[in-house]
Amino acid sequence: MPASAAARLVFCRRSSSWPQHQLFRRALSQRATKTKDAPAASAVVPPSELPPFDYVPQPYIGPSSDEILAKRREYLSPSIMHLYKTPVNVVDGKMQYLFDDKGRRYLDAFGGIATVCCGHCHPDVVAAIVEQTKRLQHSTVLYLNHSIADFAEALASKLPGNLKVAFFTNSGTEANELAILIAKMYTGCHDVISLRNSYHGNATGTMAATAQSIWKFNVVQSGVHHAINPDPYRGIFGSEEEKYARDVQDIINFGTSGNVAAFVAEAIQGVGGIVEMAPGYLPLAYDMVRKAGGLCIADEVQAGFARVGSHFWGFETHGVVPDIVTVAKGIGNGIPLGAVVTTPEIAKALTQRNYFNTFGGNPVCTAAGLAVLRVIEKENLQENALLVGSYLKQRLNSLQDKYDLIGDVRGKGLMLGVEFVTDRELKTPAKDETLHLLDQLKELGVLVGKGGYYGNVFRITPALCFTKEDADFLVDAMDYSLSRI
Repeated sequence: MPASAAARLVFCRRSSSWPQHQLFRRALSQRATKTKDAPAASAVVPPSELPPFDYVPQPYIGPSSDEILAKRREYLSPSIMHLYKTPVNVVDGKMQYLFDDKGRRYLDAFGGIATVCCGHCHPDVVAAIVEQTKRLQHSTVLYLNHSIADFAEALASKLPGNLKVAFFTNSGTEANELAILIAKMYTGCHDVISLRNSYHGNATGTMAATAQSIWKFNVVQSGVHHAINPDPYRGIFGSEEEKYARDVQDIINFGTSGNVAAFVAEAIQGVGGIVEMAPGYLPLAYDMVRKAGGLCIADEVQAGFARVGSHFWGFETHGVVPDIVTVAKGIGNGIPLGAVVTTPEIAKALTQRNYFNTFGGNPVCTAAGLAVLRVIEKENLQENALLVGSYLKQRLNSLQDKYDLIGDVRGKGLMLGVEFVTDRELKTPAKDETLHLLDQLKELGVLVGKGGYYGNVFRITPALCFTKEDADFLVDAMDYSLSRI
């Protein structure tokens, strides 16, 4: 790895602790989670100090965690959650690291939910934001400004085929909502097919497309059919892609008029627990949907922007070219920015009526987006995601060989998942153990995400500047924490 890449270390971590009840601790101590050949717990030592990093945050002089929590409880929606019982008061960030109000550094292996792709407060991205803000913070897309046009051109250059026309939004939910609308307007049909276990957003259309009850309110959600998820680990057909694809055709034949508006899918399900599709499934599904007159939408909100390493976009790993691509999160490295990219012909469907987004394409946000693309290229972050991600996955696989609690390791590049189960054969979700491990990692200085329908999957989606030293610290911390269960 280039020295410049190694120098870009930045950790992100959440400080909090979950109270562990005595009965739970007793159950953990009695459960044999390691294989018979695994070393004794005493043989595993805590990881050494975080990799060296040349950055010291300014002293924090703001309100305390208790004061912030009190204001949140009084003035913010009770639906806003935090990951730990005692949440981390994050006040500073640099590259793959986060710092709390006490100045403690954490390795951020979650990346703001697969959002911080270049690294926290990357100087090039910050400079682009500051310079644009000094000149023009906002006007309207009704006036000309080069920022939005320059970014649209650069984004189009990263996409295959005739995917070259962009409409900018503020988030992934907005992008997916708009993509579904465009598909309906273009095809004249209303039926949409998505996959079970998927997550596409929390607005009207995207909540309907989402297929996990924990993310769906009890409101009318019509016109969406959820196909069997082609999940090689938990799916009913294993890795037999043709059997999964047959369900898509059955939905078209028996659940619609025979014509559909769209099929929407993530290349790797993020919120669903970093679930990969059975190889060969997506080309079959795309073909069936297109024969039914529908458009194929690739939700690249989490898997896009070089995160999978081998390719710039997740859908490219499946050998397909979608009709519409939705992006967000990594597109702005933390700036509120999303986009729908499609062909000129399909884009015309949106001209049937007036459609407007006040902040979509804001000059500050699009300046940040352009800077992100340049940083990915300049610092070879896609290559780094492949090299470090492959190394990290290899080390995680070694933990799976060592501990029975790990049921599956999956994902590509720096979008990896580790699923915990109490019984490998039955694949019983280890929900309590996952929470315990999450907290133990936090105590050691590592922050990871949690996902999956059962909440038993570690979501590892760090900034693409993550290093092998970071990967070693993460795995060593997991090893130590698992050895103590």
